[in-house]
Amino acid sequence: MKNTYFDLVEQSYYFPQEGFDLRDGYLTFHGVSLKYLIEKYGTPFKLVYLPRIGDQIKKARNLFNRAIKANNYNGDYYYCYCTKCCHFHHVIGAALKHQVNLETSSAFDIDLIEMLYQKGELDKSRIIVHNGYKTDDYIAKIIKLQQMGFENSIVVLDSPKELNRVIKQAGEHKMKIGLRMAIDEEPSSAYYTSRLGIRHTEILSYYKSKIKGNPNLELKMLHFFVDSGIKDSLYYWGEFNKALKIYTELKKQCKTLDSLNLGGGFPIRNNLGFEYDYEYMIKEVVRNIKEICTNEGIPDPHIFTEFGKYTVGESGANIFKVIEQKQQNDKEMWYIIDNSLMNTIPDAWSIYEKFILLPVNKWDHEYTRVNIGGISCDHSDYYNSEDLNQQILLPAFADKDKEPLYIGFFHTGAYQDSISGYGGIKHCLIPSPMQVIVDRDEKGNFIDYVYRNEQTVHDMMHILGYTES
Repeated sequence: MKNTYFDLVEQSYYFPQEGFDLRDGYLTFHGVSLKYLIEKYGTPFKLVYLPRIGDQIKKARNLFNRAIKANNYNGDYYYCYCTKCCHFHHVIGAALKHQVNLETSSAFDIDLIEMLYQKGELDKSRIIVHNGYKTDDYIAKIIKLQQMGFENSIVVLDSPKELNRVIKQAGEHKMKIGLRMAIDEEPSSAYYTSRLGIRHTEILSYYKSKIKGNPNLELKMLHFFVDSGIKDSLYYWGEFNKALKIYTELKKQCKTLDSLNLGGGFPIRNNLGFEYDYEYMIKEVVRNIKEICTNEGIPDPHIFTEFGKYTVGESGANIFKVIEQKQQNDKEMWYIIDNSLMNTIPDAWSIYEKFILLPVNKWDHEYTRVNIGGISCDHSDYYNSEDLNQQILLPAFADKDKEPLYIGFFHTGAYQDSISGYGGIKHCLIPSPMQVIVDRDEKGNFIDYVYRNEQTVHDMMHILGYTES
């Protein structure tokens, strides 16, 4: 009996499944032929499939709007994209085509907003939510943005002390503000309360003493965010209901308050057995808000979400070639790939994030247990466990095989390039790989192009100061 890799996957998961299928023995990603891209561009490369971004936005927006209608909910739903998740123009541009609002995190984010406006991709009516620590430079740029005419710019206070800096710079300029509620972290966390936001026991008194009665301040939003995500758990619903209680108390004191921001937190698929009932969770969120507002006799707030990872995570993939296999002892087989895992998917070694790992070819080969290693000299440059299994199983192959084994890490579209510093100096001077963009034209046909080639020696020597240009 031949236990092929295809047999392993088929008996373990539903396959094919959304985003993944086989065509002539080769893996496809959202219908894109990876064999075609490998033959055209070589490896390694980072793939960004732009249509997936729009698919995610439409799914969440449709589910929220259906839940709003089903519950006779009187507020609106607003989808925000977190720029920090992936700042690339082609990514944010793809999101903006679906009329999303934006969330910023730092001063340079405001420069990004201005450039999008100058390109005609962002109008002044779009809602911009400003999170993150408010440095003087950040505040100054936010005020400049508002003076340009971005009337729906909301400054969310992350600390009680931020308001004094905002007032000092704003002068007589009127500001729309939000308050972020600090959440209690899960028991497994290294600290008890999030460093972000204002303690829930202090928010109401803070509003009364610092904001109420100030003609230049308009409180619009209460913001809270649970780092572990929107989950059907006692912990999440506990923090959620705490935020709802604060909102109702604030609303009774403040007529201008009209929005509840749930932050981010929708998960993405990190294994083929992933299960998450998005529809159920959204229905429960909307139902709970409606119920407490009705009981308290206050209007239903507008609901904001700030989805970053959910928006772009499933659009990304990293494709590598196995350049060598090494039998280190009786039980330990290593597949060495043609780049560094630490550089290209830093979440995997820094916070032990898991991604979908699949071979591109050789699905008809028998499978074997392996470890995957990068080409850097660092001990931590490896990947050896998947989310559902504490091991990696991939097709076995012989060194004499005509075609090498190609593998892909999928749903890597969020944070990886930002954390690794795409295009900058990398560990062991291993270059950032080529980035390939795949989109669809107006007729639905695939189009692909190179956004940026692999870094060259000259690129790195210039950054390091060895060359002048």
